[in-house]
Amino acid sequence: MNETLSKGEVRRQQMMQVLKQTGRITIAEMLDRFDCSEATARRDLDLLERKGELIRTIGGAIYEGASSVREMPFAEKRQLLWLEKEAIAATTADFIEDGDIICLTGGTTTFLIAKQLKARQGITVVTNAVNIAMELSDSEGIQVVVIGGVMRNNSYELCGPLAERTLEQLNIEKLFMGIDGFSATKGITTYSELEAQTAKLMMRQAQQTFAVFDHTKVGKASLFSVAPIHELTGCITDRPLPAEVNQLLEQSGVPCYLASARAT
Repeated sequence: MNETLSKGEVRRQQMMQVLKQTGRITIAEMLDRFDCSEATARRDLDLLERKGELIRTIGGAIYEGASSVREMPFAEKRQLLWLEKEAIAATTADFIEDGDIICLTGGTTTFLIAKQLKARQGITVVTNAVNIAMELSDSEGIQVVVIGGVMRNNSYELCGPLAERTLEQLNIEKLFMGIDGFSATKGITTYSELEAQTAKLMMRQAQQTFAVFDHTKVGKASLFSVAPIHELTGCITDRPLPAEVNQLLEQSGVPCYLASARAT
């Protein structure tokens, strides 16, 4: 069969075999394994990304199918779709007014929302994410309330009974929730049972709940459910949603806001 394929096609097939086996590949690994130039490696990754077979990262790529079977660490996830997530964060910041009491769950997009808020005044940020609390620690105009609990290394989120007992005492105006999956049938989902339980309580304590997510989360369902879509106040993402999801949102009266890249 390979006799009919070009050298480049054979190389890209072999790259995909490595990705499916390991879940990720770096450009340095490609140079060593396939004896190609860096420019060739980057062109191969760009081509495969356009075909929807992988997701590019700063130094390589991860397998598109990997996100549905394993949870990536925060440091790995933050490399993905950075500009799209920054746009979502900037749009989300428009929903936050001085004097608000908001809540940010853990996640790469919510971390970027925190960065957007650093210069704001009079905002209280409740969070169960240690890295978000640290990011806001030098912001004089923001009061940070950290929910206690046991930290999950992949997400830096604090979860468990201690977190839940703290949340029960709090009144939150707006919750901005990072998620792992968003689908018409399964609703909002996450990889961790502890995070799902904590997120459910956050929703109960919040007057409004917004799901914030990039397009790679759409149509996917992680293991643990948080809530059906109709329980949301709104969602903020970077691309138009599929027709069936849009229809469900319209029927439920849940608006979807599309972020666009902004000049910096």
